[in-house]
Amino acid sequence: MTASASAASSAAASSAAATAAARQRAMLEEEEERMTPYTPDELNQDWEFKIMRANRRIFQKPENLARLLEEEGRAGWTLVEKFDDARVRLKRPRNARANDPQLPAGCDPYRTYVGMSPTKWGVLVVLITIACVVAALGTTIALLIVLG
Repeated sequence: MTASASAASSAAASSAAATAAARQRAMLEEEEERMTPYTPDELNQDWEFKIMRANRRIFQKPENLARLLEEEGRAGWTLVEKFDDARVRLKRPRNARANDPQLPAGCDPYRTYVGMSPTKWGVLVVLITIACVVAALGTTIALLIVLG
C-alpha cells in the first residue's frame, strides 16, 4: 500500500469517526429535548435548568455524582434527575445569579460538561482511530515484507 493510500485510508477513518460522534451527539440532544419538556408554569416559577454531560459514564459511581452535586451546589444548582450514567439535569433559582461573582475562581455556574470538552474528546477519538489504522497498515506491510 502506498503512502498516499495510507493517508487516504486514515483520513476516511477519521472522517467516519467524526461523523459517528456528531450523529451520536445529535441523537442525545434530541433525546434530551424529549425528556425535558418544560411547561410554562415551570418556566414561570423563576428556575434555570441545565444538563451536565460527561463523555464517559462517570455518574455510575455515586461518589462522582456526589462530587459534581457538591461543586454545582456552590452556585445554587440542585439535582432534578439523573438521565443515565453520563447525563444529569440540574436546576437553580434564577436569583442565584446574584451570587455568581462571589464564586471561587474557576467555578463556572454555566458549565455543561464534566471532564474533557466534546471538542477535545472528538480530537482524541480521531487521533486514536488514525493511530489504529496506521498500526494496522504497518502490521500489514511488515507481514507482506516478511512473507515476501
